[in-house]
Amino acid sequence: MAAADKSLSGGCLCGAVRFAAVPEKLEMDVCHCGMCRKWSGGTFMAVPCTGVTVDDDAALGVYPSSDWGERVFCRTCGSSLFWRLRGAEGHVAVSMQSFDDLSPFAFTEEIFIDEKPALYAFAGERPRKTGAQVVAEFAAKQAG
Repeated sequence: MAAADKSLSGGCLCGAVRFAAVPEKLEMDVCHCGMCRKWSGGTFMAVPCTGVTVDDDAALGVYPSSDWGERVFCRTCGSSLFWRLRGAEGHVAVSMQSFDDLSPFAFTEEIFIDEKPALYAFAGERPRKTGAQVVAEFAAKQAG
């Protein structure tokens, strides 16, 4: 699926945070890692984006969840909004559920499959990567 050529709008549950973002691709990935599951209340369904802008960042909260990643949420309603690399411009995973229009996105990949609980599974065939594979890809991109 081709990358989006325009900015898409979105926001949190209460409307305190409104944003625009340009998807790198019109694809949604699912993360099964333990942190994403606790943070989002399920799997984190994310769209890799660039050019993320927030109308008013007063309601944004940021939680540094690891040495290399941080989670951005609405401090008013608690909506999970973005996962991004700490201290670097670059990768921002925007919660697919926070976009106003979900219709452009296809479900294409699952990551941290080695942390997925056995009690659920998504139907269909798609690439499924372990945590080690994902971390190696991020390290290669940052070194690159």
